Amino acid sequence: MVDRGGFYWYKSHPVRQRLAFGSRVHTLNTYIAHPGASTAVDTLFHRLRGDIISGDIAAGSKINEAELSRYYKVGRSTVREALARLVSACLVSRKANAGARVIELSLHGLLEIYHVREALEGMACRLAAQNMSETEIAELQQLLEEHMQNSELQEGRAYYQKEGDLDFHYRLVMGSGNSELIRLLCDELYAKVRMYRYQFGMLSPRASDAFSEHRHIVQAIADRDGEMAEMLMRRHIRASRINVERQMGAVST
Repeated sequence: MVDRGGFYWYKSHPVRQRLAFGSRVHTLNTYIAHPGASTAVDTLFHRLRGDIISGDIAAGSKINEAELSRYYKVGRSTVREALARLVSACLVSRKANAGARVIELSLHGLLEIYHVREALEGMACRLAAQNMSETEIAELQQLLEEHMQNSELQEGRAYYQKEGDLDFHYRLVMGSGNSELIRLLCDELYAKVRMYRYQFGMLSPRASDAFSEHRHIVQAIADRDGEMAEMLMRRHIRASRINVERQMGAVST
């Protein structure tokens, strides 16, 4: 959002839907309700979360509760609850006497996320080797087969995965059966990861390598070799981090 004469507006985008507020014309994301949204708070939370991740609500921008309430035609209590969930998801920060703002993005912050992911996802893989059922492992293998049908992956250009159950890492963490890992990674960290991917626009020269590494990780889990699964995942995340460091270093030079 940007401040224009006391109003907070979303950034324009070529595929946005045009709306008018009095004499002002404003462009906005068209929105389809999240399938898991069952209340007004859920709907607003998922809408704001998606717009923050994609950058339609800019990183670092100030959030005005009154304007959100008027714009989305929801009560202030609904806005406050949705923002509280965004704070819990670490996408919005709130400071006394300063209000709420979308989190800032930085290379340092991105690299810190990779370091945390290396430790936590390695642990998740070790637990998944112990706790995933044969059916869940088969479904994970099937998920990789579906990923392989992506033309960009086949050409080695990119390896992008959809959110939630269609994401390999998400499925592995859920398979760990550890509620704290699931909360830290699936409910908090992965939204930040997607936010960085969308807004930093990083290329994926490791697409083929990353997919091959996923296959080896699943094989270790199928073999019930938790130690190997953890080691492979830590190497996988570390390689991705090094790739990001190289890319961002090249950009800055």
